[in-house]
Amino acid sequence: MTPKKISLGFSPCPNDTFIFEALVNQRIDTRGLEFDVVLEDVETLNRWALEGRLDITKLSFGVLPLVLDNYILLNSGSALGSGVGPLLIGNRQWAINNGQLAMSNDEVNNHVIAIPGEHTTAHLLFSLAYPDAKKKVFMRYDKIEDFVLKSASQVPSSGGDLGEALGVIIHENRFTYEQKGLKKIIDLGDFWEKETQHAIPLGGIVARRSIDELTRKTVDGLIRRSIEYAYSQYPKLNDFIRQHSQEMSEDVMRKHIELYVNHYSLELGEEGRSAVLLMLNVYQKIHPVPTIPLNELFLNNSTP
Repeated sequence: MTPKKISLGFSPCPNDTFIFEALVNQRIDTRGLEFDVVLEDVETLNRWALEGRLDITKLSFGVLPLVLDNYILLNSGSALGSGVGPLLIGNRQWAINNGQLAMSNDEVNNHVIAIPGEHTTAHLLFSLAYPDAKKKVFMRYDKIEDFVLKSASQVPSSGGDLGEALGVIIHENRFTYEQKGLKKIIDLGDFWEKETQHAIPLGGIVARRSIDELTRKTVDGLIRRSIEYAYSQYPKLNDFIRQHSQEMSEDVMRKHIELYVNHYSLELGEEGRSAVLLMLNVYQKIHPVPTIPLNELFLNNSTP
């Protein structure tokens, strides 16, 4: 089935607006397809994916195992890479060792941890590094820095100074946390890479399985061509990217794009697929869920 108008959801972050701008504004031939576009934060998109609300949507790989009955992963549009993972950060007042807060696993486990959504890849990566951490609170990613800064007066202490919260930050906050006096405890992406020797799968684009295969492949090809068009204009930033990143400098926008858009975004390839499969295996070990249906996980590589 081909919907008359295809619903498409992605985040307002610069990497997503960079990827989709040419498609959304028809700077490329959309092959007769029309899109009903909605921009939301990734955790909202994750919840909507669980509800099966959109035809095509960005989501965190952390929620992918729960939606595979309804969605298939496209080849283009994903965010994977090296050195792109979320960071666990804390307040400036703790002792610092080589530029990072010196905290043991037990100390981390005893703190409240602010995480950018229950179903995010950030939560999955944090759970891999700190499987015994229980004091988790979930909130929008752009609220976490302030939560950590204010936590000394907001979070009751259960022992000494351990009432202060830590936070897992993603997206542009990787470039701003130090300006607010916060410090890195651990790069959760580095932890993943050292443990697995694979790229970090952060987020991908999925299509509803009820949409016919030809349309899914057409959309997949359009996303790739949209990225190619964006690269042809780079480093110029268009108004679509700017208007959805109003609080960022252009330098931060470009850093964001360069960190999260790469050859995996154009095409997952065998390395990317292997990393995604490994992420699903890790999820299976951490979460007591039924066997993840891996049959027909990926869209066929052939293009229309």
